[in-house]
Amino acid sequence: MAGLVDRIKQFARSPQGRRAAEQVRVAAQDPRRRAQAQRLLGKLRKRP
Repeated sequence: MAGLVDRIKQFARSPQGRRAAEQVRVAAQDPRRRAQAQRLLGKLRKRP
């Protein structure tokens, strides 16, 4: 499992990972996207 975590850390530090993180931050600030994420989380929580 450590290998997977290391790969995730490596991706997060890469330029591509930084771009992905920035896109997520921008999307999280958008009220429509935030509502969409809340609906998705609500659906996932209701599943047994």
